[in-house]
Amino acid sequence: MPSPAVVPSTEPGPGHQDGAGEETAGGLDAVLEHLRQVAPAVDSLRCQAPQLAAWGIDLADRLLGGQRLLAAGNGGSAAEAQHLTAELVGRFDGEREAFSAISLHAETSAVTAIGNDYGFDQLFARQVRGHGREGDVLVLLTTSGKSANLLNAVEAARSLGVTTWALTGSAPNPLTRICDDYVAIDALPANVQEGHLMALHAICRAFDAEVARRRATETAAVAPSAGSGRTAGSRGTDRRGIHES
Repeated sequence: MPSPAVVPSTEPGPGHQDGAGEETAGGLDAVLEHLRQVAPAVDSLRCQAPQLAAWGIDLADRLLGGQRLLAAGNGGSAAEAQHLTAELVGRFDGEREAFSAISLHAETSAVTAIGNDYGFDQLFARQVRGHGREGDVLVLLTTSGKSANLLNAVEAARSLGVTTWALTGSAPNPLTRICDDYVAIDALPANVQEGHLMALHAICRAFDAEVARRRATETAAVAPSAGSGRTAGSRGTDRRGIHES
């Protein structure tokens, strides 16, 4: 039998009460305004593109040489720090070897023990002293640049010869003043964090490109060497043959 016709309900559903048009318009305006504010963050990054590329290349040089990356942040910035380390230990776009990268907030037992025994402001500094080695890189993410635990981490890194890079909001701020290098995004805090994710992906692109370039150069250097060795061997045999005759 044919299905009964569906009759549209005349009862107002969720989100369709009187005045819902104004509510929807208000929410839409807020969304559009948020998206509009992304543009300043992108503009800030575009101006600092050479620096992001330089970080990616430098990081490739260090990690290919056996150094490691340490990363730290608070709240949403902690999540972004972990995003970066996941890209390096795992992979970003293409297949490549794994590299050493540690998110300092992700070791929950260490974090809670250090916080309890030494205080929250020593949360990352203590781990930098444990994990950091000369030539490593410490990447710190923050919208304000004022977090005491990040500032203390920089001081610990300096004592070990660990290079410090900061991704922050508007500069100058306390963190940019003491780090070896920084990329500052001039935007609202939420958009700064979105900009940080774009910055991390940009660094990863430069990193992967440099790793691929280095590996290709190494492969090209090995191939002719192996070939010339075989050729030299055959020439040596010919010379021996002539000498013996």
